[in-house]
Amino acid sequence: MEMEKLSFLEEKLKIKFKDKNLLKQALIHRSYINEHSNFRLEHNERLEFLGDAVLELIITKFLYNNFDSPEGELTSFRASLVNTKSLAKISRKLKINQYLYLSKGEEKHGRSRDAILANAFEALIGAIYLDQGLTVAEKFIHQNLIPCLKKILENKSYKDPKSIFQEVSQSEFKITPTYKIINESGPDHAKKFKVGVFLKEKMITFGIGRNKQEAELRAAKKALQKK
Repeated sequence: MEMEKLSFLEEKLKIKFKDKNLLKQALIHRSYINEHSNFRLEHNERLEFLGDAVLELIITKFLYNNFDSPEGELTSFRASLVNTKSLAKISRKLKINQYLYLSKGEEKHGRSRDAILANAFEALIGAIYLDQGLTVAEKFIHQNLIPCLKKILENKSYKDPKSIFQEVSQSEFKITPTYKIINESGPDHAKKFKVGVFLKEKMITFGIGRNKQEAELRAAKKALQKK
């Protein structure tokens, strides 16, 4: 029954594994092994480590061959493609969340957690690479992840909100935004920062975060929505 279930995933992935245990291992979260110490397979973290490297190589090669952009911009493109949110989205599309091996504690929320889904996707790439080779892994990534790049470029989501708001402000108002801490609250281990974003002396809006950088990003995002 278990192998039959995995065969449904193989159909979804359009890949027939020679070693089914590699596919299975890619789906095993550490928490499952903690509850099943005698389980014959290990968790997916080593495969994730490998898959991360394979993914970065293939995406980097694609960007180098297809974009005549400076190194910094190519790095931003790659970061947007392989970030946790992006990989988790592909995992959901492929229904990987339905096949994960999780502890009872993780079962409640683990199948929807971006970090677990993204890690499983990278582990899956590691498993594909070991079982099928680099060419098949590259084809899989091109089919499932590369198409997301078009939307990233159209929306300029490879840029963080601060960069976009600075471009808009300089273009529309000839002003570079500045950020100032308005307030700090909470104990040292759980501080909250309230940061305002200003155009000259006028505060456009503010953001609250666990550190100054997070508060600045939230302020910039709100400012973009406002302006």
